[in-house]
Amino acid sequence: MSAPLPWTELNHISLMTKRVEESIAFYKTVLGFRQVERPNFDFRGAWLVKNGICVHLLENPLAGDPTEIIPTREIHHALHTDDLREVERLLTEHDVSFRRNWMANTDLEQLFFQDPDGNVWEIAAYRPTPPFLD
Repeated sequence: MSAPLPWTELNHISLMTKRVEESIAFYKTVLGFRQVERPNFDFRGAWLVKNGICVHLLENPLAGDPTEIIPTREIHHALHTDDLREVERLLTEHDVSFRRNWMANTDLEQLFFQDPDGNVWEIAAYRPTPPFLD
């Protein structure tokens, strides 16, 4: 049997957008990413970084739209915070709709929200990762 691939970390996530400028503004203003130089591709987009996470926005007319009810059981990206109340206050201040989810069995409160193309983000104050998950 072959060995697993020798990878070490997640390098970036790519998200489709049909609203390039609006999405850049969202990721910079709401999530605090900074835009960095990207190669001269033959399509519009942006590379944004924060806290070791890189988001590649790729212009694509097939990108989605935000939904009225924010889905919590679809593909999403999760962020950790130490201050969920401040996140809630700032999402409200930025006029970003969010959905609260409470996981009673783990006493974890999560906030879900969407970017301008409906890509879903989750944020919560997670406990440290158990060592068996490493």
